[in-house]
Amino acid sequence: MSKWRIAAGSAVVLLIGAFVAVKFFPIQIAAAIDKVRNPIAPTQTVTWEKGPTIPPAGERPPNIILIVADDLGINDLTSTGTGVANGLVPTPNIDALAKEGAQFSTGYAGNATCSPSRAALMTGRYPARFGFEFTAVPKAFARNLGAPVEGRLHQPIYHADREAEMPPMENMGVPEDQITIAELLKGKGYRTLHVGKWHLGEAAKMRPEAQGFDESLGIMFGAGKFLPDNHPDVVNAKLEFDPIDRFLWIYGTDAVQKNGGQRFHVGEYMTDYYTHQAVAAIEANANRPFFLYLAYNAPHTPLQAKREDFDALAGIKDHNTRVYGAMIRSLDRGVGEVVAALKKNGLDENTIIVFTSDNGGAWYVGLPGINQPYRGWKATFFEGGIRVPYLMRWPSKISAGQKITMPAHHLDFYGTAAAIAGAKVPGDRAMDTVNLLPFVTGTPQLASRTLFWRSGAYRVVRQGDWKLQVAGNPNKAWLYNLATDPTERKNLAEAEPDRVAAMKAMLQAHDAEMPKPLWPALVEDAIRIDVHLNAPWTPDQEYVYWAN
Repeated sequence: MSKWRIAAGSAVVLLIGAFVAVKFFPIQIAAAIDKVRNPIAPTQTVTWEKGPTIPPAGERPPNIILIVADDLGINDLTSTGTGVANGLVPTPNIDALAKEGAQFSTGYAGNATCSPSRAALMTGRYPARFGFEFTAVPKAFARNLGAPVEGRLHQPIYHADREAEMPPMENMGVPEDQITIAELLKGKGYRTLHVGKWHLGEAAKMRPEAQGFDESLGIMFGAGKFLPDNHPDVVNAKLEFDPIDRFLWIYGTDAVQKNGGQRFHVGEYMTDYYTHQAVAAIEANANRPFFLYLAYNAPHTPLQAKREDFDALAGIKDHNTRVYGAMIRSLDRGVGEVVAALKKNGLDENTIIVFTSDNGGAWYVGLPGINQPYRGWKATFFEGGIRVPYLMRWPSKISAGQKITMPAHHLDFYGTAAAIAGAKVPGDRAMDTVNLLPFVTGTPQLASRTLFWRSGAYRVVRQGDWKLQVAGNPNKAWLYNLATDPTERKNLAEAEPDRVAAMKAMLQAHDAEMPKPLWPALVEDAIRIDVHLNAPWTPDQEYVYWAN
């Protein structure tokens, strides 16, 4: 190769590097300021407050454990799909929750992105009822997502004029007047414990310990690293095509905090750390009833695998898929260790475990099969974006191997946990939760159910087997009969105008009950329904703009 070609190639690389550096310089500055304002201490030993040394006399209330994965695709588990890489990553421990208990074949997330879904789980209400319509993100993140991207047919839209309406990031959360499930259970004598992701407000009045949790250990924002980038035990997969990934590699840390204290490095792979802390919390509270909310941040990006898990999947040739699969392997191992801790401490029979994900798999990961056979991704209301695993295990109450066809929703965890604890669901406000326990212990299932989702101008209603999606951009309606078309292939909107009109009226009536969002959506982005972010853009691809 001639010297001028080498020089020209080097110049191009330098120009690209300079462009990336300039584009992401504001984020780097923001990250540096954050680390100065909120420094990270070295690894610390965490002590969970110990309960009684002997069990109380008489019958003890059941323990309740909610385990939530982050951006887990319905096809990532071998109990709800084929598993990663067509089954090369089995998930035996999570599968066992279904085999030894009940599996809802149609489990729904509260929203198609993380924050509102978690708000639904914690409150038993549609988050839009109290203005929590959009996921909380920093302005720098929204600006980054709203920047034009070369080669795209449908560009992101950034609403700079709305910045003045944005509250501080730490105040974007569940308002303090909402009664969380932790507050409800604490009022019934439960020790309430949170491990992992929160993303429901960072201000003092919105943090877990102010919203009913006795003890909280984890991350307050949406995502973090699993180990430092250059750690010898980590294998990274950086997604150069994804602006979200670039943001997280710059801004993310492998740090947690306990009860609002100073952040500190965890000292091990994050998924394992959360598992080990959950086990420690179980052991500390073995002699009193507890509610444990274990919110993993796996397999959310950044894609980082523990080396031993990566090495165990040598049969997967694609690097990104292998790293992603290794993250699922660690998640599954963690669930197994939690169940083992219950058995070791004699708590297994008297503990209900509910396992789910906050939403479907993400389009920006660049892996095509994680939501198969369903269309759509995280940030769409197609089934791939909102259909999630919904597993319940309680050996003394729930018969093994049940498959429940009635749709279950994140909202329903609230009513179910309240019933188990003998607590009354608040009666001074509209509640949207259903107690699922009767339906897994022998009561006939509901013949029909109406459910709603919304994010800005994109709104959805499912009534019985019929599901209508209405979008503002593009101005379009999608109508499907999920009984005959569960993967949403045949749009019946034109063929069923009367049904569309009736279901739109239902959406309008539901919307009339909702207040103005607590903060506006700064960015809207076109999410292609059938292909991931790194696929080429073509004019025939269906898309919907997601507001956030």
